[in-house]
Amino acid sequence: MSDDALAPTAEAVLVHLCRSVVSTPDEVSVEASSVGDGRVRFDVSVNKDDMGRVIGRRGRVASAIRTVVGAAAANDGISGTEVEFVE
Repeated sequence: MSDDALAPTAEAVLVHLCRSVVSTPDEVSVEASSVGDGRVRFDVSVNKDDMGRVIGRRGRVASAIRTVVGAAAANDGISGTEVEFVE
């Protein structure tokens, strides 16, 4: 997480949630970028063996993570977030 983060609370929550779910938490990394209209996109990369853990059955874990991060982003004054899990 950088000092000049676009949404520091949301990013910290995202990192914490992802590290709690995976078996190799040291390999979790998050990159934030602005996508306009006050929205922030988070690209999350994890170890390829942990991808299934952060997505979950039928995407339920990923959906829950997106919901919580969206709520945390509201604390940062961000109108919306996108969370993408990339390999």
